[in-house]
Amino acid sequence: MSTEVIDKPSLGEKSSTARKHAPRYRVLLHNDDFNSMEYVVQTLMSTVAGLTQPQAVSIMMEAHTNGLALVITCALEHAEFYCETLKNHGLTSTIEPDD
Repeated sequence: MSTEVIDKPSLGEKSSTARKHAPRYRVLLHNDDFNSMEYVVQTLMSTVAGLTQPQAVSIMMEAHTNGLALVITCALEHAEFYCETLKNHGLTSTIEPDD
């Protein structure tokens, strides 16, 4: 009777099927002189699910004061959706890689 030894990978070895995290993107809101502050806050809240009024006010004020504000950091597909939705509501928005 022969016994067969099967090599098991040690715990320190990395699996070749390890997932890489998808790159993330920042959705940026630019200041504008056309829309009211209230409109910007409402649009942010209706576009980004779960965004509270205080958070939306903070984003709007940062864009108003500094010219640019971070809305959300997320996967590219979602970032494109948020950016386009904000643009469709008359707001200026861009996306950039989150390095």
